[in-house]
Amino acid sequence: MLFNSIEFGIFLPIVFLLYWAISKNVKAQNVFLLAASYFFYGWWDWRYLSLVLLCSITNYLAGVLMMKTELQKRRRLILTVCCLVSFGVLGVFKYYDFFVTSFVDAFSMFGIHLQAKTLHLILPVGISFYTFHTLSYTIDVYRRKFEPTRNVVSFFLFVSIFPLAMAGPIERATNLLPQIYRRRTFDYDLAVDGMRQILWGLFKKMVIADNCATIANEIFNNSANYSGSTLLLGAVFFTFQIYGDFSGYSDMALGIGKLLGFKFLQNFRFPYFSRDIAEFWRRWHISLNTWFRDYLYIPLGGSRGSKWQLVRNTFIIFLVSGFWHGANWTFIAWGAYHAVLFLPVILSGKNRKHTDTVAEGRILPGLKELCQMALTFGLVAFGWILFRAENITHAWDYISGIFSAALFTMPTIPYMPAFGTSGGVMMFFFIIILLLVEWLNRQKQHGLQIDNVKYRIVKGFIYFAIIFVIWAFGGRQEVFIYFQF
Repeated sequence: MLFNSIEFGIFLPIVFLLYWAISKNVKAQNVFLLAASYFFYGWWDWRYLSLVLLCSITNYLAGVLMMKTELQKRRRLILTVCCLVSFGVLGVFKYYDFFVTSFVDAFSMFGIHLQAKTLHLILPVGISFYTFHTLSYTIDVYRRKFEPTRNVVSFFLFVSIFPLAMAGPIERATNLLPQIYRRRTFDYDLAVDGMRQILWGLFKKMVIADNCATIANEIFNNSANYSGSTLLLGAVFFTFQIYGDFSGYSDMALGIGKLLGFKFLQNFRFPYFSRDIAEFWRRWHISLNTWFRDYLYIPLGGSRGSKWQLVRNTFIIFLVSGFWHGANWTFIAWGAYHAVLFLPVILSGKNRKHTDTVAEGRILPGLKELCQMALTFGLVAFGWILFRAENITHAWDYISGIFSAALFTMPTIPYMPAFGTSGGVMMFFFIIILLLVEWLNRQKQHGLQIDNVKYRIVKGFIYFAIIFVIWAFGGRQEVFIYFQF
């Protein structure tokens, strides 16, 4: 059930009305929301609810068992078993075939041909997200950051709450569990802001991402037939596709949370306005990056220690981040690419240089800031080629095709059903609208947070215009990219 589907358009209002009808009883609210979340996840494939339940039960019991003992060795053993179960399930479904195939290919290079059976399992939607979601809870309990919960319903809801079930953000128990415990009362202003954020997310998904996908897919899938300039254009369109797709999902998830009285963690903070690669990673997929920082990078020593340890830790976290995205060497190469970009910044001690908002207090950026943003955007867009390519060979051929004499020819824009022959011009227009709106609101939580607009009629016109554009130019319904992770 996609957020931009008719089914969800029916599901959400029903849940919203029934949920607030029982708002006087927090236990009833939580039981109802848990049932709605399981229905939502089971709509995709009810069989994989067993994995959600297994993950929930394992981490819940781990927390309870750690609470009952003070022996550090026993607590460590409980945590280890929990991690093995959680990562074991993730590994079988997501990485087993990759490792088997890579093992066989490695021996084939030396003339040894092995026979190995792959499982060809369908990857359960959201498994990487709820696995990391629950493990953050268990690790924090092990670290004694908070007391584990004995409330089964509250914990199971924390794991599976439906706005976050498919593609995050990866919530922390310290933020979400206290909100689940307490009674939620309807907040009109919060709900209105949630509706705005959902609307902006739909615009980014249906108008930007799905239409950019039409162009990017055609160019990437037939890259041998296109000129270097067209291949470059395909990389740019994929750059906006993946941003519109994933940040659009996050906007909708946060907006739905606000309708239900929850405040989820922000997952994107206008990353394409970053002035260096370190700032980009503080603004892109924030929940995952802070997860790796807190549970992998810092335990490894972080930026403390020798230069060699700093280089090692940087490569580890980016390679693991790449591998988290999928069982393909292209994702590992993408992670390594960003590690190489990140190293000069962190080795020079400038990784915390840009922690403020670009051009803060000004409408326009300075020339230096503009050049910094353009360079960072170009480096990120180049990296997305590795991310999007089918395999390493495809990535190499695609990049080689860009850096050819045909780079300086007029690009060809594939035909787009939603726009006809003027598709390319219209898409550039909507991308400019996206950038302009988010630039003007870059110090806020999302692009449509327009409380400063004085007149209601102006706000109404903005909402109507966005709804009309979604209705008129929304691309064909594409599955969210991050569902595959």
